[in-house]
Amino acid sequence: MTGKIEAFRTEPLEDARFIKTERACYRQDGVEKSWEIVEAHDSVAILIYHTQKKAFILVKQFRPAVYLNDGKGMTVELCAGIVDKDLPLVQIAVEEIEEECGYQVPLEMITRVTSFHTSVGFAGSRQTLYYAEVDEKMHVGEGGGIEGEQIEVIELPVCEIDHFIFDESIAKTPGLMFAFLWWREKNASRF
Repeated sequence: MTGKIEAFRTEPLEDARFIKTERACYRQDGVEKSWEIVEAHDSVAILIYHTQKKAFILVKQFRPAVYLNDGKGMTVELCAGIVDKDLPLVQIAVEEIEEECGYQVPLEMITRVTSFHTSVGFAGSRQTLYYAEVDEKMHVGEGGGIEGEQIEVIELPVCEIDHFIFDESIAKTPGLMFAFLWWREKNASRF
């Protein structure tokens, strides 16, 4: 999907588009302290359940920061996007579902689950989690993202989520695992 990764390196960040690195300086209980932080955009994430296929629609993509850690860099994630527009969060979620996964979901069919902070040790951005159910009538395109994102849309059957959550060979986010646990709790009687 992403191709062979070659000549991977890191370099100092200048003129960043999406984050800003800073040193936070503060006094806590009378002691001067400092901490390196990253100012980053908040985001939305959407757990998408395909009712006909009884499967979750997820995205697989290359993440350079994960590559630096595991030498592979491929992650399986919720459909998600940063909040970089002056729109209601649910509208950003609608756009991300179509851009990344190829499904057109009306606003009224998206449910807000909760919000939480991510990367609290260095960024602390807020992610708002949504839930949407889709079927084949809503499938309007291939997805894959925009601007060369190279996102692969994958389907994970409901019967595989327990194995998926605990499979440490798959790079995934805590938000995705939380979303699965939330869904299973809400739908315990259905499956």
